Amino acid sequence: MDRRYYATARREIAPHLPARVSRMLDVGCGDGATTAFVKAERQVAWAAGVEYVAQSAEAARGVCDAVWVGDVQALPLEETIAPGSLDLVLCLDVLEHLADPWTTVSRLSALIAPGGRLIVSVPNIRNWKFIRNLALKGDFHYRDAGLLDRTHLRFFVRDTAVALAQSGGLTVIHAGNAHPWPALSGRRLLSRLTFHGLDELMIKQHIVVAERR
Repeated sequence: MDRRYYATARREIAPHLPARVSRMLDVGCGDGATTAFVKAERQVAWAAGVEYVAQSAEAARGVCDAVWVGDVQALPLEETIAPGSLDLVLCLDVLEHLADPWTTVSRLSALIAPGGRLIVSVPNIRNWKFIRNLALKGDFHYRDAGLLDRTHLRFFVRDTAVALAQSGGLTVIHAGNAHPWPALSGRRLLSRLTFHGLDELMIKQHIVVAERR
């Protein structure tokens, strides 16, 4: 995959960050760009990352205080991270790659402190382009990237993404478009004209924010 994928900061999470982020964990941290972005936005005292790709994990060590390399499902994170000690856990375009994302979310949720947040983003399998290609062309061919990335094991719509984020006992406080449309764009206009009735077909990626109350 293009190296830019691992080195791009996910700035769309900015509106959803908790006011205080002293300790954080970025699952699928890539080169550490998103962690660096959060550290610029908040006073982060300790940041850790999990990354499957060894080259990116090595780059992330320049940003993170700790980096685990491998599949998050098999890593003993609890040996280092105490329960209820994290203010922020990021799972951005990660959970769809896991065989059992629900157990992973449950484990990660236990590490989140009161007032802390889990931010999840997943592709939307209900996007109209996928439905069109499947219905009219019979296209369900896996590719190197995108919605049908050949490494995707799970697929989500809005409701199942919400259920995933709250499967560890957290309270969902936001679920919506990970990349809001510009004010003057055709999709924003269509959304308004249909009273948001077509949003679930136009959204490419859902972002869900869950909080420890």
